[in-house]
Amino acid sequence: MSAVIAAIHARGWCDGTGGNFSCVSQAEPLELLMAPSGVDKGSIEPEDLILVNGEGQVIDGSGAASAETLLHLEIVRRTGAGAVLHTHSQAATLLSRRALQVAEGMDTDAAVRMEGLEMLKGLAGLRSHESSIAIPVLANDQDLRRLSLAASPHLAEAPHGLLIAGHGLYAWGKDLFCARRHLEILEFLLEQSWRELLLPPLTQP
Repeated sequence: MSAVIAAIHARGWCDGTGGNFSCVSQAEPLELLMAPSGVDKGSIEPEDLILVNGEGQVIDGSGAASAETLLHLEIVRRTGAGAVLHTHSQAATLLSRRALQVAEGMDTDAAVRMEGLEMLKGLAGLRSHESSIAIPVLANDQDLRRLSLAASPHLAEAPHGLLIAGHGLYAWGKDLFCARRHLEILEFLLEQSWRELLLPPLTQP
C-alpha cells in the first residue's frame, strides 16, 4: 500500500500532507490499514501505516487517524469497497467547486458529468465509450460525521467516485488494484473535462 500512496503522490494528486488512503485489512470486525494524518504521503514506509477500527480509532501504529476516516468507513460499508483513495488534484478541486456553484443556481443535485470517452471503459461495469457517468458532488463540511451521512445515499449509484466541492476526489474499488485504476481513470476524465473548458468555442464554417 505504501508504494501505491507514493505513486499517487508522484502524480501531484496529494501535495503537502493532503490526501488520505485506506485498505480493508479485515472485514469482521471492520479494520482499515491507513496512511496516518498530517504526514508527507510521498515518504510513507510500510511501518508508518496505522490500523483503524470501525469507529475510526487507531488500534495499531503510532500515527493519528485522519478525521476523514469516517467517510472512508461509510464508503466501505455502503459499497463493499476493499480500498478508498482520496486525492486533492487541481482538476477535482476546481471542477467540483464549479459543479456545486452551477447546481446551487439551478436548485438541482450537483454532479460532474462525462460521456463519449474511451477511458470510461476503465471503470468497472462500463463496456462502451458511449457510456455516461455523473460523479456526485457534495458541499465540503468539517463535520465528517455529517458529511458521511450526506454522502451515504449517493454511494450506491456513484461511478466508483465522489467529489467534495473545493476539496477533492474519493475513489474506491473492490481491492487496492481496482481502487487505484478507478482513481487514475476518474482523474484522467476530470483533467479532460477541465482542459475542455479552456478550449476556444467551436466556430461554424
